[in-house]
Amino acid sequence: MNERTIRPRRSLIFAPGNRPEMIPKALATGADIVTIDLEDAIAPNDKTAAREGTLGWFAENDDFGGVEPVVRVNCLRSVEGLADLQAIVESPRPPPAIMLPKVKSPGEVRVHEELVEQAARPIRLHVIIETNEGLDACIEIARSSELVDALLFGGVDMAAELRVEPTWNALLHARSRAVHAAASAGVDLIDVPFLDLNDMEGLAREASACAEIGFTGKGAIHPKQIPVLNECFSPSEEEVERARRVIAEFDGAGTGLVVIDGKLIEKPVLRSMHRILAIAERMGRGA
Repeated sequence: MNERTIRPRRSLIFAPGNRPEMIPKALATGADIVTIDLEDAIAPNDKTAAREGTLGWFAENDDFGGVEPVVRVNCLRSVEGLADLQAIVESPRPPPAIMLPKVKSPGEVRVHEELVEQAARPIRLHVIIETNEGLDACIEIARSSELVDALLFGGVDMAAELRVEPTWNALLHARSRAVHAAASAGVDLIDVPFLDLNDMEGLAREASACAEIGFTGKGAIHPKQIPVLNECFSPSEEEVERARRVIAEFDGAGTGLVVIDGKLIEKPVLRSMHRILAIAERMGRGA
């Protein structure tokens, strides 16, 4: 089983699967993740064409310009979702990762894991937490497979499930539980997009608040939101320098803990330090 790759996941933007000609444009927006959507953006009568068009694009393209491409399939508890997964594992050049929506249990993740292992396809996973059942099981879901690279918090659907408006205060408890789950599994956590394109200050406030409580990125609905998201989820120069120092100290110590500036630092913090340097490298600031 492949180990998780530490990489920046500060921003995510969607491209509709029934318009594969839009994928290169999405890859050029500056987002860290481009998700090609076979689910919500696709009408029922267009599902087959979207699936075929998306997989046809991946069959002809393997240079993503450093961007992480992910295909959002339909829910695995649906006929379309099972058809998506079967087509992906049988494709001659499948996407490197898929996104599972409306996940309610670790079992759904393991279905994917078993199929890709049988097909010998190293297809990674992003998992959306957007149901009450998924929130209840989010720690088990996050830990259910080494193929899971990130959780996504589906705030709009979650708000509907919780019978509240999708405001910050109403969803803070649910967001915090998702933070706990992602941190416990050592995976990234991406927040729901901010839906008001005319409120860039509101976008920055919400993204900064997400970063403060432990999210590693946030979705976008328009390319103009991406620079704000990348800035909010990028480390400062001071954080980059501290990450270099912590990693160097651990490399030299050969133990599970070090003391820096009088503070005890244990080895699990190294993943966060390596992630900071991965983002710094993406920003052209060196590793």
